[in-house]
Amino acid sequence: MKVIVLGAGVIGVTTAWYLNRLGCEVTVVDRQAAPAAETSFANGGQVSVSHAEPWANPSAPLKALRWLAQEDAPLLFRLRADLRQWLWGLAFLRECTPARTRHNIEQIVRLGIYSRGELQKLRAATGLAYEHLERGILHVYTDPREFEAALEPARQMRELGCDRRVISREEAIRIEPALAAAPGLAGATYTAEDESGDAHLFTVNLARLCVQAGVTFLHNHQVTALHSAAGAMDHVEATDAEGRYVRLAADRYVLALGSWSPLLAAQVGVRLNIYPAKGYSVTMPVADAAKAWQVSLTDDQYKLVFSRLGDRLRIAGTAELNGYERGLNRVRCEAIVRRVEALFPGAGDASRAEFWSGLRPATPSNVPYIGRSRVENLYLNTGHGTLGWTHACGSGRAVADIVCGKRPEVAFAFAG
Repeated sequence: MKVIVLGAGVIGVTTAWYLNRLGCEVTVVDRQAAPAAETSFANGGQVSVSHAEPWANPSAPLKALRWLAQEDAPLLFRLRADLRQWLWGLAFLRECTPARTRHNIEQIVRLGIYSRGELQKLRAATGLAYEHLERGILHVYTDPREFEAALEPARQMRELGCDRRVISREEAIRIEPALAAAPGLAGATYTAEDESGDAHLFTVNLARLCVQAGVTFLHNHQVTALHSAAGAMDHVEATDAEGRYVRLAADRYVLALGSWSPLLAAQVGVRLNIYPAKGYSVTMPVADAAKAWQVSLTDDQYKLVFSRLGDRLRIAGTAELNGYERGLNRVRCEAIVRRVEALFPGAGDASRAEFWSGLRPATPSNVPYIGRSRVENLYLNTGHGTLGWTHACGSGRAVADIVCGKRPEVAFAFAG
């Protein structure tokens, strides 16, 4: 069976890997010159099942209103004359009820636990190297109210099998001694089974293994249109690096183009409520190893994650809903650096900081689209928001099973 995977980020490449393992003839199409060149390029680096509380939760509407005029706000809606943004925002508000939040946490945790296990199996089978660390993830809180608000989601995650333990300031410092310098640490939660690693390096190395296994990659190919006939996908149109028209056809297709997925899906009558949420990252060399963290951390109040990638520090997060604009906002970049300096003074060399932004494909619920679409042979693996790296292997394995007529092993509300 011939399958075309649209997208060569971490989601598309893992999908291609698992389809190949099931005996499919796979072609991956992407506009970039190499794998993981966009949203997967410099993300936060966490494989974080414990990061399962969606942005849409009961406390979010008031916070979002308060942050509207704050240029460095963790979650910033830049209101535009954009119907898709407004419809997404209304759907976001509907997801903020306690019942919807509980449901969405359940979906995110189940997929996350399954995905982390699949990543571990893949790593054991291939020896894939990507600067990964198995030291768990600490959620840290400098605001007692934020710490108190984290207790109920942590309890629900434990019930679902994600062992996110509530711990004291003292235990947090024992796990990560660099936190001793953090002012006003009110408390923390710790998930020992979570991991971290370089998603870009993982994707590039896995793509290399895919090529060795027979997967074809068509890089520098811009997908311009999807075409269906009689309720099924017929072909894909693209242009190559020289601008020449390319017509691509297969038995089945998987859409894994992140924030661009809804624009193409609409051409064949599939509506996906995905909107780009621009995130930022800062990467800097370690300046003082004694002051730098080794355990990956999440700062829920500021919507930031901290990972250690060899001799580099990666800090990523915040979300800016401003259409497909990718320009770097210096105010938001500098706010991240200030937070790093506040928590870990002297840990990194800020004078050599590298800034990056990427468009995360966010659904209002933070639950991705995985599974069948309304078009007979078009499948979806998109809308992972901030958790693409966390959910990549699980969603890739699950959608490969669905494409091949198998029942996925994870209890998840699949599309279709």
